[in-house]
Amino acid sequence: MLTVDDVLEQVGEFGWFQKQAFLILCLFSAAFAPIYVGIVFLAFTPDHRCRSPGVAELSRRCGWSLAEELNYTVPGPGPEGQCLRYAVDWNQSALGCLDPLAGLAANGSPLPLGPCDQGWVYDTPGSSIVTEFNLVCDDSWKVDLFQSCVNLGFFLGSLGVGYIADRFGRKVCLFTSTLISAVLGVLTAVAPDYTSLLLFRLLQGLVSKGNWTAGYTLITEFVGLGYRRTVAILFQMAFTVGLVLLSGLAYILPHWRWLQLAVSLPVFLLLFCYWFVPESPRWLLSQKRNTQAVKIMDHIAQKNGKLPPADLKMLSLEEDVAEKLSPSFTDLFRTPKLRKYTFILMYLWFTSSVVYQGLIMHVGATGGNLYLDFLYSALVEFPASFIILVTVDRFGRRYPLAMSNLAAGLACFIMIFIPHDLSWLNIAVACVGRMGITIVFQMVCLVNAELFPTFIRNLGMMVCSSLCDLGGVLTPFLVFRLMEVWHGSPLVLFAALGLVAGGMTLLLPETKGITLPETIEDAENLQRKAKPKENKIYLQVQTSELSAQAPERDASQGTTWQK
Repeated sequence: MLTVDDVLEQVGEFGWFQKQAFLILCLFSAAFAPIYVGIVFLAFTPDHRCRSPGVAELSRRCGWSLAEELNYTVPGPGPEGQCLRYAVDWNQSALGCLDPLAGLAANGSPLPLGPCDQGWVYDTPGSSIVTEFNLVCDDSWKVDLFQSCVNLGFFLGSLGVGYIADRFGRKVCLFTSTLISAVLGVLTAVAPDYTSLLLFRLLQGLVSKGNWTAGYTLITEFVGLGYRRTVAILFQMAFTVGLVLLSGLAYILPHWRWLQLAVSLPVFLLLFCYWFVPESPRWLLSQKRNTQAVKIMDHIAQKNGKLPPADLKMLSLEEDVAEKLSPSFTDLFRTPKLRKYTFILMYLWFTSSVVYQGLIMHVGATGGNLYLDFLYSALVEFPASFIILVTVDRFGRRYPLAMSNLAAGLACFIMIFIPHDLSWLNIAVACVGRMGITIVFQMVCLVNAELFPTFIRNLGMMVCSSLCDLGGVLTPFLVFRLMEVWHGSPLVLFAALGLVAGGMTLLLPETKGITLPETIEDAENLQRKAKPKENKIYLQVQTSELSAQAPERDASQGTTWQK
């Protein structure tokens, strides 16, 4: 019986139609980057100090430089100088220009300090949600909540949007979620207060991850087996392109509302691609809509300049007995080996998200130049994708995955001991860690799908990758709250997570060259077999299963979802 893959072998597995669709869908991948890691620019915290009435006038009268003004009127560097002020009336005429506070301290006792009840002064030419809503000092945790809300949206929305993609189609899911995400992005840019900002951010998270996943699923279902892995990795690389463009936009538009509009308004243009991207023929066949699937396959043949097979009307899905089995959550833990695989993969997904997002946030909070540091760390994701393409078939999955985890953990460990004034060295080592964890993010998706039997593969991917979103919810609190204790505290955590993940990866079996397990018994007895040429792409994942395979940077890029 003729299948989609059979037809693609004749009309072109990656012809003109697939190339056009690939380029269009890569735009959706790139548009996901500002949602995933936009907090770096939308919520950056500049140097700040308490606003004290009268200080500005006294400074002008005395002709102080900024350094002299800070020296005379701010209690000190660090949190004390940022969150407390001298309880002094700076408008009194008795204050002199040379050490004005010297005569106010009785018997050499320290001057009383008070809270910043008049607001703050921020040393930045731009603005962020921190400067506009004063999310500093006692309210600094609200910045963490801002990013956690979008990750919580990823976590909650992955199930609902995944159902929509399977129930109503990939194309409907892609463009509906794109429209909603664009509208919510604009509403975020005009949010009048912090509460509405959180609401729009949460709702955007609910739909945006499904948007990325629908695009990922479509392109992998349009191409033949021989190109599926390559386009999947390159689609994730488009997320990295979005990161690079984001750093440039943020530099040009240092005010957060204009930046948010700049990354949201162009998304509406993607809706015009509706007429250039057809529905997935694999999904149509799964819904018994064979006539429409045949028309699309005929259209693909025409676009690629090939003649469709004479028996195209006999197109159907390949029968899979395993699909008749009913998956259950308990199946993931039913046998010793499956139980081990499930727990290890859940930990790897969690670690990928925490270290990926954590490194981005830590570099943004401690680096010298916010824009260049972000750009440099984003650029290393390109070689990471090429490394996967080169190594995954030559060296397998287990050792590259383990080495990448160890490299990320070791880089974080080294960063602990780098002096703050050697910012170039800190960024260089952080880039090595970023490259390592990017490789992990992309490869763990592959390994996850290869270890579970067919009838619970989608469930296994969904359950394990949900730990990625949970990690994203926790990461902002881990990074910014631990930095209040010591700036190197998050790096200690990242190093421990990465090093342990590297060791745990070695407990997984090598999946290079094996046939996909169909039953639980197959998963318990994985054996290396020669891989047929037509199966060189590492997975023959079911149409419904592909919808769960996002990188969680989850591009995150994860893109980290990947990216």
